[in-house]
Amino acid sequence: MKIAVDAMGGDRAPQVVVDGVVMALEEYKNIEIILVGKMDKVEKLIAGRVSDPARLTLLNAEEVIEMHETPAVACMKKKDSSIMVAASLMKNRKVEAVISAGNTGAVACAHFLEVGRLKGISRPALAALIPSARGMSVLIDVGANVDCKPKHLYQFAIMGSVYSEYILKVDKPRVGLLSIGEEESKGNELAFSTMKLLKENTHINFIGNVEGRDIVNGRADVIVCDGFLGNVVVKFGESIAEMVFRLLKEEIMKKTRYKLAAALMKPVFRGLKKKVDYEEYGGAPLL
Repeated sequence: MKIAVDAMGGDRAPQVVVDGVVMALEEYKNIEIILVGKMDKVEKLIAGRVSDPARLTLLNAEEVIEMHETPAVACMKKKDSSIMVAASLMKNRKVEAVISAGNTGAVACAHFLEVGRLKGISRPALAALIPSARGMSVLIDVGANVDCKPKHLYQFAIMGSVYSEYILKVDKPRVGLLSIGEEESKGNELAFSTMKLLKENTHINFIGNVEGRDIVNGRADVIVCDGFLGNVVVKFGESIAEMVFRLLKEEIMKKTRYKLAAALMKPVFRGLKKKVDYEEYGGAPLL
């Protein structure tokens, strides 16, 4: 598989991006990477660090789309940005995947402009993998679209269901619409109209409304919402996990016997952290 990586995306780019590329090339021998970015910064960071340089290509892109920039405007103005150049590689079938830790809106916009959409899909959506009581759930959308219409959520449900079935290997994934109550009478106009569309689709296993607690209790395999709500949920979940571990550590440090017990429980804590730490799950796929 050939992958384009945006060297300039993210708060600590290009250093951490280069470090990640080096690690990936060492661990996965079946991939090739095209590293896209400002070569005056990238070349010196990666020089001599790759054992099989034939699997790495460096491609210059003189411009960078910053995190604070308006996505559509930046993509139109900065055609030679690392994000746009990477998207053009996908458009021209030079790569099979693009990875970026940069401006999320710009990544979505660049691929919208360069690659286009699947037939029947109006907008791309970000799908986050959430650990639940029954494995992993898909929460979609988590930030690509903050203002949505019913047809958009309907399409998110279809894409999330397909992703869950074919990538996560879930048989007939249960699809739920995130709302303020399980009853069909609860929700806003967006939820009411979306529910009507989902109930009419016999190709997905729609189970109706789900609440916030259902995201982690395993009731649904796919949870559908607009990007504004989904992003809030994801960020809140990340902060809860961090807070729980911080408070736990503070309690353990209060007494010596707690510290001794914690030492014995260290493998348990490490395993739990691996399950709930969002950093373990990497980025979100753009569907």
